[in-house]
Amino acid sequence: MEKINYWVSEAASFVWGLPLLILLIGGGLYLLIYSRFLPFAYFAHAINVLRGKYDNPNDPGEISHFQALMTALSSTVGMGNIAGVAVAIAVGGPGAVFWMWVSAIVGMSTKFFTCTLAILYRGKDDAGEIQGGPMYFIVEGLGKAWKPLAIMFSVAGLVGALPVFNVNQLTQAINDILLVPNGYEKSFSTDLVIGIVLALITGVVILGGLNRISKTASRIVPAMVGLYFIAVLAILFINVDVVPYYFKLIFTDAFAANNYTGDPMFGGILGALIVLGIRRGAFSNEAGIGTAPMAHGAAKTNEPIREGLVAMLGPFIDTIIVCTLTALSILVTGVWKTSEANGVSLTAKAFSDAIPGFGPYLLLVCIAVFSISSLFSYSYYGTKCLSFLFGTRHKHIYNYFYIGSILLGATTSLSLMINLIDTFFALMAIPTMLTTLILAPKVMARARLYFDNLKN
Repeated sequence: MEKINYWVSEAASFVWGLPLLILLIGGGLYLLIYSRFLPFAYFAHAINVLRGKYDNPNDPGEISHFQALMTALSSTVGMGNIAGVAVAIAVGGPGAVFWMWVSAIVGMSTKFFTCTLAILYRGKDDAGEIQGGPMYFIVEGLGKAWKPLAIMFSVAGLVGALPVFNVNQLTQAINDILLVPNGYEKSFSTDLVIGIVLALITGVVILGGLNRISKTASRIVPAMVGLYFIAVLAILFINVDVVPYYFKLIFTDAFAANNYTGDPMFGGILGALIVLGIRRGAFSNEAGIGTAPMAHGAAKTNEPIREGLVAMLGPFIDTIIVCTLTALSILVTGVWKTSEANGVSLTAKAFSDAIPGFGPYLLLVCIAVFSISSLFSYSYYGTKCLSFLFGTRHKHIYNYFYIGSILLGATTSLSLMINLIDTFFALMAIPTMLTTLILAPKVMARARLYFDNLKN
C-alpha cells in the first residue's frame, strides 16, 4: 500500500507540473482577457437566467438552468470546500486561500467558455439522445480527427469521477465527530459499515438517472449552503476581533509564503504555494477540468451563451463564497496553528472550539449532505464517459463499479485518495482546455451576437 501511495503521489506531482499550470491558469487568463471581461459585465443577467426568466420548456435538453447549476454545484460544493481548504491551509497556511481565489476568478471565465461550448456543440449518443460535455464538443467542434482527445478525456473521467475522496473524508468525519467521542473505536470494520451505508444511499438515487439526481440536488444543495453559511457566520461573529487580521494575512502570506510547510517547487516555496492553491482551487470548483460541462450540456436551452453565464456563477458560489467561509473559520479559531489534524478533522476542530457541544454535529450534517450530493453528480459524469466510449447500453455497468468504489474510499488513506483524483483531474483538464482555447473565437462570435441582441 505504501508503494502504491508513493507512485500515485509521484504521478500527481508530475502531471501538476508547470505545463498544466500554464494551461489551466495561463489559458484561463487568456480567456479572461480575450473576452475583455465581457461575461462579468452580465453578472446580473446571469442571475436572471438562473431564476428561470428565459426558460422555454420546448427547448432541447433534459433539465432547467437552475437544475443544471445545482447538479454541477452538488459535485463541487462538497469536500473540496471543507476538507480541501483545510488541506491547503494545513500545508500552505493562509496564503493558499489567495491562490484559490485567483483560481476561482480565472475559473469563472473558463467555465463560461467550456459550458457555452457544451451547448454550442452538443452531439448525439448511439441512442440518438442529445448530449453535451468535452468529449462531444471536441468531436463536434474540431472534427472526428480529434476523437483521440475525446477518448483521453473520457478514459480519465472514468477514474476522475470516482467518489473516493468525498467518501474518505465523510468516513473520517463520522468517525471523528460521531463515533470516537461516543466511545466507538475507529477500525476497518466501522469504516466498512459506513461505506456500505453510503453505497446503499447512493445506489437508490443514481440508479434513477439524471432527473432524480438533478431534482435531489436542486432541493438539498441551496439549503445546505445556507445552513453552512449561517454556521460559519456564527463562528466569525464569536471571533470578530481577529477577522480583519486574518483576512489581511491571506493577502500578505500569499506572496511571503511564511507558513508553507511542504516541499519547494519551481525553485522556491512561493511557487509551491501557488501550485497548492491552484490544485485545491481546481479540485474545489473544477473549472477547466470538464465535469461541469457534462451537467450544463443537459440544460433545456437553445442559447449556448445563457448556459455559459449560468455556469460562470459556479466558481463564484463554490470558491469565493463557500471556500472563504471554511478558510476563515479555520484561521480565526487558530486551529491551523495548534492542531496536527488535517482535512475534514481540522475543520471539525474549528467548529468544536468555536461552538462547543453541537458545533461539530452541525458541521457533520453539512458534510454528510455535501458529500452525498457529490456522490450523485459524479456518478452521472462517469456514466456519460462510459456511454461515449462503449455505448449507452453499457452505461449502467459504471454505476455498479462506482458504488463498489465507495467501499474503497471509506477504507483507504487520505493522501492516496487525494493524489489519485488530482492525477486524473489533470488528465481530464488537458483535452478540455486545449479544445476550449482552440474554439474560443467561436464562443466570442456567438457572445457578441447574443449581447448585441440583448441591448436591442
